[in-house]
Amino acid sequence: MKAESRVHPEDILLRPVLSEKTWHGIEEGKYTFSVKPGASKVAIRQAVEEMFDVKVEKVWALRRPGKPRRTRMDRRHGRTSGEKRAVVKLAPGHRIDLVG
Repeated sequence: MKAESRVHPEDILLRPVLSEKTWHGIEEGKYTFSVKPGASKVAIRQAVEEMFDVKVEKVWALRRPGKPRRTRMDRRHGRTSGEKRAVVKLAPGHRIDLVG
């Protein structure tokens, strides 16, 4: 069996996603993070539990593809970069203070 090297939580959780939709999720105990593209649900769970000292109940992971874009002047086509996000539901009684 191959030994895994230690990955720090800061390498998996890139940043919290703070939008109007995610603020409504926070009221229900669901927090959204932008995560490393290769991160698994288990790794995301461990990173959140270690970084914020909370108990995670469930993890949803999703990939958001980049959107097509074009510049106005030269009509070149391109894409914005995609990202992977994770929605983490905490156990009752646990919360994360993201603005502090």
